Parts: sequence; C-alpha cells; structure tokens
Amino acid sequence: MSMDGIRTRVTEQLGIRYPIVQGGLARVAKAELCAAVSAAGGLGQIATAGLDGAEALRAEIRKVRAVTDKPFGVNFPLGRMDITAMLEVTLEEKVPVIALTAGNPAPWIKRIAGAAKILVLIAGPELAKKAEAAGADMVATVGYEGGGHLGRGDETSLVMVPRVVRAVSIPVLASGGFADGAGLLAALALGAEGVEMGTRFVATVEAHAHANYKEALVAAQPAGTMIIKRSLGMPGRTLDSAYARQIVAREAAGAPAEEIVPLIAGTVNALGTDEGRLEESFVWAGQSVGLIDGILPAGEVVRRMAEEARAGMTRLQAAF
Repeated sequence: MSMDGIRTRVTEQLGIRYPIVQGGLARVAKAELCAAVSAAGGLGQIATAGLDGAEALRAEIRKVRAVTDKPFGVNFPLGRMDITAMLEVTLEEKVPVIALTAGNPAPWIKRIAGAAKILVLIAGPELAKKAEAAGADMVATVGYEGGGHLGRGDETSLVMVPRVVRAVSIPVLASGGFADGAGLLAALALGAEGVEMGTRFVATVEAHAHANYKEALVAAQPAGTMIIKRSLGMPGRTLDSAYARQIVAREAAGAPAEEIVPLIAGTVNALGTDEGRLEESFVWAGQSVGLIDGILPAGEVVRRMAEEARAGMTRLQAAF
C-alpha cells in the first residue's frame, strides 16, 4: 500500500489504482455511476439488467468513454435473459472488463476469452474452482451479508473468503458486507485482492436510484434487511418491506414456484428502484447498510475507502 494506490493482482490486471469494484446493480448502475467510480481509481460497471437492448448498452458505454479514459466493465446476469446481442456490442466496443453473474459462465467465457478480462461472481470454493477451470481471470465471492443474490448457504464473508483464496490460484475479490476502508483492509488480510461492493454504491449521488431508496439505505440497520426467494433456490437479500414480508410469508406457507416468480419480477423491483415505492416492491440491500452514513459522490466513496484503509494499515503496523 502506497500513496500512489493499493497494489494487488486485481489492480495490475484491471489497470486500476484501487482494488475497489462496483457491483452490477441492476437498473442502478448506468454510465454516470460507472464513470465516477472508474475516474476515482476503482472499477465501475454498467449493468445490462434493466437496459432496453444492445443499442441502449452501446449508448451507455459511449457515455462512460465521454467522461473518462479509465478502465470499466459491463455486468451480465446469466440465465435471466439472452445476453448474446449485448455481449457482442460489448466486444465490438472493446470494453476491457466483463463480469458474469449467476448461471453457467463457461460457454460465455469461451466467447470472451482474450478480448477482455473476465470476472465471475460466485459463492464458495467449489464454484470458484469451476470458474477458474473455465478460464475466468478472477472471481468475486459473495458472503451471507451481501445484498442481492447470494449463495445457497449462510456462510459469512469472514469464513468464505479465505476458503476461496485457498481453493484457487486466480485473484479473489471479497463481496458481501464491505462498505468502507476497514472492510477493504480486512478483505486484504483474509487473502482477497480487493472488494466488490454493491449496496454502498447505491447510496451515491450518481446511482440511478430513487431518492427514497438511497435514503432508506442510510437509515437502515443490518436487521432491517431480509432474505427472499429461498424456496426458489436463489436467495437474495432485500430491504425489509411489507412487500418483501409478503413474499417470505408465501414461501413459508409452501407456495409453489409459479406463484412466487411473478412476485419477484424486474418490473416489481423497478417500482422501488425507479419510483421509490419501497413498501410496494423489493429493493436489494446488504447488511453493510449499517456502515452507510450518507449519500456521497461515488468518487468520494472510493477515495475515503482508500484513505481509511491506509490509516488502518498505519495503525496496525504500530501494533506489531
């Protein structure tokens, strides 16, 4: 760690100053947020989930490049939509980093290989091994504390991260529960080479999210989050709301998948992210809400994290 940045294999491979990667954040991570994170020295991402097709993605990519020449990425959720056309646009536009979440990344890694650095979001060592064998350049492993989609178990980041680090030789990013410089320093101590964060970046000026959503994240505590969709085998952590409690109640009553799936549609999520109707929808949020004390410019989040991590390292060095 130096005044010039924080050097790990992640920063070297991605060409960034700090090993801080903004999460995919469906409907929230558009050009403005992506560019702000990248310009500050982290890695911003554009979310494809919520965009209206390949040309809309091309427009977002070009908006980022109009603001910064720093590296950035595009995030693709697998298994929920056909990503073919948007992936081809991403490759045509020579985006330097592509992130793949959920689903089986192997066929897509073959298409991307050599054209961009590939980050795969996983949960646990077995999935990390599969991603590495398929050709991923790095993985981000998501612990139980995280917002949005999680692994099927309840393993925390404190335990999961070192297990994944031991399981693979490629760089590992820690995800789930990270929102400040102390968390970044802790992730590095666990053997990770950076962090991937979502919730903290929703509560930023540039995030494409309704003010009600951002303010609710600032006001929330960790107990104000809950997990939905366990019955579907794809758990995800949301802010507590009347709507989210309704989903959990139906799952507990044994409702079939065909009854639950319409309740978790992207259009319902958009009521919260875009319109701020939080009690009528669900919005993703991790337990790191307890560490968020304000809505900041995304670049300030990156800079503060780096400064806090550097101060923490100084304090620890004095203790040994």
